[in-house]
Amino acid sequence: MDQNAVIDLALKSLVLAAKLAAPMLVTSLVVGFAISVFQSITQIQEVTLSFVPKAVAVAVALIVCGHWMISESISFTTSLFATIPNLIGGG
Repeated sequence: MDQNAVIDLALKSLVLAAKLAAPMLVTSLVVGFAISVFQSITQIQEVTLSFVPKAVAVAVALIVCGHWMISESISFTTSLFATIPNLIGGG
């Protein structure tokens, strides 16, 4: 296993992690920004007002994107298992 294979595998892993985290992070960012604007307009500074809607929105995003996330993870794992012989130099 040479350095290029390790770097390629690490890069693919990081890209997959970013793709899997993006729906929740973007949802949390958008909802958090909307709640922040609402709090600025109304001058209501309540912690639960910002936490609860973000938690609900992230849960909904996880339900909506869950199947795609699992499919991507399975696809990556399957391709990784298929390339193990090449990575260890046996194939």
